[in-house]
Amino acid sequence: MNLKGRNKVNPNFNMSSMTDIVFLLLIFFMLTSTLVSPNALKLLLPNSKAKTLEKQTISISINKDIHFYVNENRVDQNNLEQEIIEIMKKTEEPAIILHADKSVDIEHVVKIMDIAYRNKYKIVLATKP
Repeated sequence: MNLKGRNKVNPNFNMSSMTDIVFLLLIFFMLTSTLVSPNALKLLLPNSKAKTLEKQTISISINKDIHFYVNENRVDQNNLEQEIIEIMKKTEEPAIILHADKSVDIEHVVKIMDIAYRNKYKIVLATKP
């Protein structure tokens, strides 16, 4: 008489479904990480609870050594307005996002805001949430 059970538990674990999930997550994070455009300069931004709502057409950064950067390209203070105007000619709704280190004097920030006001550009001051 055969007394062995017919329902045998298979001790092997099938990893095929787990690898599918891992690959899908990998693709998802690769796609979403390319949509993020972080500021490449190391700046200590002031804190704020407000969110930036303007869409970015140009990024202007001022680091702690008072060097001006337009879209990560260093620009001399004397040529700053001409460089901004040249880039803004190509856009329909010009908007500036200003990244200023929190140790920068307010006069340098006001200089950029004055350029935006004279040329009727929207400007947003970037902060750290």
